[in-house]
Amino acid sequence: MIDERQTQRTRARYQRISKIYDLMELIPEKGFIPWRKQLWSQVKGPRVLEVGVGTGKNMDYYPPGLEVTGIDLTPGMLNQARRKASSLNLDMALHLGDAQALEFEDDSFDAAVATFVFCSVPDPILGLKELQRVVRPGGQIILLDHVRSENAIIGWLMDLLNPLIVRIYGANINRRTIENVRASGLEIDVVEDLGMGDIIKLTLAHP
Repeated sequence: MIDERQTQRTRARYQRISKIYDLMELIPEKGFIPWRKQLWSQVKGPRVLEVGVGTGKNMDYYPPGLEVTGIDLTPGMLNQARRKASSLNLDMALHLGDAQALEFEDDSFDAAVATFVFCSVPDPILGLKELQRVVRPGGQIILLDHVRSENAIIGWLMDLLNPLIVRIYGANINRRTIENVRASGLEIDVVEDLGMGDIIKLTLAHP
């Protein structure tokens, strides 16, 4: 069951920073670019759902020939994404939507992609189960995310700082996303460490 109160709180946090979100991430985003390129080079499609499209940071890296549908929880972020899509002349569908309750039929997509999203979904397992529902059997689910470090000291620091980061920024920095993927019933194909020790991970899975 969706926690409506927590979902509204998450929406409000990202709405508050939507106009300055790209500016807030201007410096770290430079380091994210190779990871985004690596992810999108593996997306087969053609029907692709991008969950948490945000301000459209992935749009520069969509391979040709994909039919991308993007959703986001926050109207302000979606407005930024629409501007980005227009500037790139992308013909794609953009909708307000909640990863925890996707408004699509079963098996609607060949692939689903989420980058730095499941750190913010209030009930990540529910959201991952929804991806499993809307992606066809044999399709792709590809996640790029930061997770809680297995290093005892770093993990402890992430736990300590998490309440403050969530309040300011909206994202949980100590999510155990790989464990959540397994708990959702998805089958994991590959988990790759991309950077920051064991914190940044690229996960390929399927329903």
